[in-house]
Amino acid sequence: MSLPIKWVRDIGLEAGDTLTLTPMPNKTLLVSSSAVSKEHSSLNATIDYIHSDSAENNLRILISHYLVGYDVIRLTTKKGFSAYDRKFIKDSVRQKLIGLELIEESRNELVFQCLLNYNDLPLTRVIRNMYGLVLSMLEDSMTALRDHNVEIAEDVVQRDDDVDRFYLLAVRQLKASIEDIELSEKIGIRHPRECLGYRLITKSIERVGDHAVKIAKSVMKMDSGVNADDPIFKMADLSCKVFESSIGSMAEEDPQAINKIVVEAKKASQFGVSLEPQNCEGPGNIELSMILESLRRVSEYSADIAEVAINMNIKRV
Repeated sequence: MSLPIKWVRDIGLEAGDTLTLTPMPNKTLLVSSSAVSKEHSSLNATIDYIHSDSAENNLRILISHYLVGYDVIRLTTKKGFSAYDRKFIKDSVRQKLIGLELIEESRNELVFQCLLNYNDLPLTRVIRNMYGLVLSMLEDSMTALRDHNVEIAEDVVQRDDDVDRFYLLAVRQLKASIEDIELSEKIGIRHPRECLGYRLITKSIERVGDHAVKIAKSVMKMDSGVNADDPIFKMADLSCKVFESSIGSMAEEDPQAINKIVVEAKKASQFGVSLEPQNCEGPGNIELSMILESLRRVSEYSADIAEVAINMNIKRV
């Protein structure tokens, strides 16, 4: 077999090294080498901390490097970090980025390394964890509405950080799997084109979590709870059920069965429209209207998830 000389030099291939041929879904062969050392395959990045920008802006740049797949991220500054900036960056990384740990720290440098083993958290498990968190947030936000329990509402808001952590991890996994066929197999990607579908699904789940938070924040603005017989709880029950069904549709092989889930999700959304308060100026009506809007959006995102599941279910010949 003849190999491109530049490729051979770039990866440091030597006589006697082993090559692996992996059949690809598009009927081509992927040639890879075990000669690539861990140091060569490890991705390192150095980011200059911009003091004229806010700590949030600098954090956003760091997160973007995490999502792209860098294993070691160095955040450096000649001026040194202020106490606030240092604490903000360290706390935010801890709260938002799964697997990224602070391994070195000095006056002018913060070094983070991703210690996560993808085998421990395959994509399907990440999605299930996200879904379980978000569903519990939806259910608890409606409990808070019924009982006017501000403590539960506050807890729902705090749990959104955990949803975001799983979402960002899923994005990192999907970006990496596009370039690494072996990794995609480890995390459960059967074909590269599935990455786009899973990206849309995880974003929809994350959005549902955002609406659970909006419901909780609306509850915190209200002066009293809502009677358990109010139709808004029927709407919430419908929204949770179609959300659950949409996640289940990812494992469904019958497109017609998934289509029924889409139809049910759209019916739930329409039911929410029929419950819209006639007078939005009354006590608590503004908040109730916002809660209904969020529940409708949950149904709509559920329909989006099911539609993506249909697209992923169709096999190309």
